[in-house]
Amino acid sequence: MTVRHRSVLRVVAAAAAGLMALAACGGPAPGGSDTGGEVSGEISLLTPIFEGVAGAAVLEEQLAAFRERYPNVTVKPDYTSYSKLNEKLTTSIASGQPYDVMLMGVGWVPPFAAKGVLADLGKDPAELATRFYEPSVQAGVYDGKVYALPIMLDTRFGIYRKDFFAEAGLTEPPKNFDELREYGRLLTQRNPDGTLQRAGMDVLSLDIRQTFETMLWANGGELFTPDGQVAFNSPQGVEALQTMVDIIQVDRSEDIGFTQNKAATGVALVQGRAAMMIGHHNYWTEMELTAPELIAQDKVGFFMIANERPAMFQGGTLATVAAQSRQPAAAKTLAEFLASEGPALAANEQRGNIPALKSLESSEFVQKNKAIQFAMQNLDDAHSEGGDPGWLDIRGLFKAPIESAMLGEKTAQQALDELAAQASAALAEG
Repeated sequence: MTVRHRSVLRVVAAAAAGLMALAACGGPAPGGSDTGGEVSGEISLLTPIFEGVAGAAVLEEQLAAFRERYPNVTVKPDYTSYSKLNEKLTTSIASGQPYDVMLMGVGWVPPFAAKGVLADLGKDPAELATRFYEPSVQAGVYDGKVYALPIMLDTRFGIYRKDFFAEAGLTEPPKNFDELREYGRLLTQRNPDGTLQRAGMDVLSLDIRQTFETMLWANGGELFTPDGQVAFNSPQGVEALQTMVDIIQVDRSEDIGFTQNKAATGVALVQGRAAMMIGHHNYWTEMELTAPELIAQDKVGFFMIANERPAMFQGGTLATVAAQSRQPAAAKTLAEFLASEGPALAANEQRGNIPALKSLESSEFVQKNKAIQFAMQNLDDAHSEGGDPGWLDIRGLFKAPIESAMLGEKTAQQALDELAAQASAALAEG
């Protein structure tokens, strides 16, 4: 974490503490009008999920429907990406002018709720769980209160080419780490000069932190202990990272740089340049666009990464309201609107993601997407990032130590111990 990032977070915490103290003394927080007031006014929306011209068009269509229902509300959207979202959020909050409605990822709600940045939406988690999938509801809960409403789920799991498996005489996906490595060796193809033609197991295309976390959870490990101490350098974590290292360094089932080659655009597995991978469910959308024959001929299958237990990475996007919003009634109404059936379905169709609303399981979009159906069937084994209010302070620290192990520069134990020391220091500094 950079010095600048830490300083911004301190300013955010100080500003939030001041607002909370003011409210405790009987004075209103800025714009503290009754949330039960008239749904009117101008509100701002920060969104990372309606990317590009096509995404903006989808959101504008939904906002037009919102304006028909609430003609006295004006919404000003600000489009960003997840890579720039945290900076936008912290900068706006530190300036004292936060966005009224902020779309955030799973693991982001506790850090901001703990600092007093987010408004309690006054919802019952148990009631929400009757309408939304439980993991998505819990992602918006902090200290028993609901601070966010789920819009979409975002998962990663095992994906494989059935046709390549059949050629190698394999009839089912791997059930544990040993089989994952064995299958990877069998499925790898190299040219006579030793250059890689097809990776047997791709562990590098996905964000390296998310790949490691999926392996960690599959091996029975956790990111944090129940009392908030870092736990990813446990024996389970070390074995998970060592398995990733061995796939590259020992089995030679993938070469660093092969699946990340910018000249080879698209998903390596879809292109036939990888036989297995840990990947995103929206690769199905990639196939629909670039290789629909793979779907028509049923050549792609899915499996849970497993060793001590089956595991699937689960992220997502949720709608939050700023505690400082000057138009809280309008902001809360917009958050609820974005999490409702029509807007949520449009957002998920645009990104190829999983609707958080249970009622949308019967939609045509879900029914024709086998990757989304697989994810929905395995949500009981889903795990999410976060678990500590300091998560955003340390999530960016994972990449360098893990890559150092993958490159053979450090052992898995050394890399994770280094990461644990850095993370513990950052969390202690707060």
